[in-house]
Amino acid sequence: MEIKGTTVTIDTLARMVLQRELWQKKPDHPVVQLVLAAKTINRREESLARDLDIRVIKIPWAISTPRNQDYKSTAMRISSEKSWRVITRLLKEKSTSIRQLSLKEDVSYAWTHKVIEILSEQNVVKKEGGFVSVADVKNLLNGVAWERPMKNLQAGEVFLRFSGSHSAAQEITRALKEQKIKFAFTAYTSGGLYTSYAVRQDAIYIYLEKETIGQFKENFGSKEENPIRAVIYSPDRDVFSDARERESILITSPAQTLLDLAGLGYSAMDLTKAMVDVYARL
Repeated sequence: MEIKGTTVTIDTLARMVLQRELWQKKPDHPVVQLVLAAKTINRREESLARDLDIRVIKIPWAISTPRNQDYKSTAMRISSEKSWRVITRLLKEKSTSIRQLSLKEDVSYAWTHKVIEILSEQNVVKKEGGFVSVADVKNLLNGVAWERPMKNLQAGEVFLRFSGSHSAAQEITRALKEQKIKFAFTAYTSGGLYTSYAVRQDAIYIYLEKETIGQFKENFGSKEENPIRAVIYSPDRDVFSDARERESILITSPAQTLLDLAGLGYSAMDLTKAMVDVYARL
């Protein structure tokens, strides 16, 4: 059951369905009936809930519900900074103990253990002889896609006055470093550089602080519909401190790049899997 104190969205329903699919993959899984309790739900979402076999219960307005908080089986997010450090360390080590994960990432044992337990319940991680390893990368990436979609961080899009994406990223890197503006290229841009995987060449993907987006558009933007555009994201965490430089382009760390690629969902799945394959070597 999930209780929504705010308006129900399609994302709410999608996350519930994903959780049901994960539960049903467990051996001897119980019969799952999804129930959504909410004070208000739009007609479209209510109809979709019925189609998805989600029972909807209307809560009287007189009942108090917490703001900006959902009651779920766990409040821990696998895409949070600490959780993702544990997960990416596991991807790098391939097979290790919970204690080693905790020590190497300087995350408390209790937090690390909880992350592994959650992933184990979802059949993402398997335990064997005191060691843990990732058993289902696809489910892990799908979970991140629902939990932290990159579209929620998108802060703008602008056509650029450049003829190629690679040269655009190099020139922007040089200019923004001179101006001491915090930035880092991510997603397809950084993923392509880490994996040498052929990616789309019509756009670059960049993190900028909100207060510098206007200046970026003024300096590099074009009023004409040029072939190259910049997709701009506003960071939800520190993505700048551990940035790296590849081919004269400043890009997010491997861990951040993998998280962002996963957040692009199905459209970037091939590149995301390629990133997982090389992650241990980065």
